[in-house]
Amino acid sequence: MNYPNGKKFQKPLEPHGTTMKNPRANASTFSNRGMKLEKLINESNTFYLTHNRAIIHKKPTPLQIVQVDYPKRSAAVVKEAYFKQPSTTDYNGVYRGKYIDFEAKETNHKTSFPLKNFHPHQIEHMRQCVAHGGICFVIIRFSMYNVQYVLSVEHVFPWWEQLETGRKSIPLDQIEQHGIKIKTGAFPAIDYLEAVDELYFT
Repeated sequence: MNYPNGKKFQKPLEPHGTTMKNPRANASTFSNRGMKLEKLINESNTFYLTHNRAIIHKKPTPLQIVQVDYPKRSAAVVKEAYFKQPSTTDYNGVYRGKYIDFEAKETNHKTSFPLKNFHPHQIEHMRQCVAHGGICFVIIRFSMYNVQYVLSVEHVFPWWEQLETGRKSIPLDQIEQHGIKIKTGAFPAIDYLEAVDELYFT
């Protein structure tokens, strides 16, 4: 078959120059590749809420608006704003009668998760949640592998405590050992509550 310009049709190439035999063969495997972790979680939370499984929302960022322009009556443009106070964690809500609170982080590192991605006030907030009986965890996504884990904060605290004198990151093999790998799909996009069930309700 030729294109209108006379050039012959060629099958598209995969990486490393191999010809694709079935472009749909890996559709499910790669369906969520490239999607940001926040988008995956937000879509999952909408699914959980719609199916009455849990009530979990992303926390709004507290901003103090300083300057607003009104280019037209029906629109407002924020020109200047600053954070009123440090944010705590990304998400909170209620699941199976328990308060849950968690932070979501993404990294391009291949073998570890850098602890600098956490802020001291976030660690302190998570300690307080645990002390009051809440379920508190982090979702860590390794974007190079298109994989994410639920890791209880009880396994984060020891690494944080040695930060000044020890490692600056949590090794991936430790996350694999103590965390739960989250299944990906369409409904929900990432079923992190299944991992929460395994960690906290079994």
